[in-house]
Amino acid sequence: MALTKEVVISGIQLDADKTVFVNKDTIIKEDGTKISSTRERQVIVSSMTDKNGDGSFTTTVTDISGEPAEVQSVCNAAWTDAVKAEYKTFAEAQTTP
Repeated sequence: MALTKEVVISGIQLDADKTVFVNKDTIIKEDGTKISSTRERQVIVSSMTDKNGDGSFTTTVTDISGEPAEVQSVCNAAWTDAVKAEYKTFAEAQTTP
């Protein structure tokens, strides 16, 4: 009895604001026959913005280097400088009381 585990990207979606949604299926097989599967939905945005105590903001660009090549390709194509700037402005507006 040989068990194997495989993680497969089953879908990549791009929202209007260039948020990337990735569906990853984890498939467990016994002797080549699928016996179990689960789906994880990952949400990836171009950056994270935090409000500092003095009212300024710190923006950290999302590191996608650990993502599969096809996810990196979608992110790199979608996240132009203009898109990143728009998202930063949106995020700052959301953290302002």
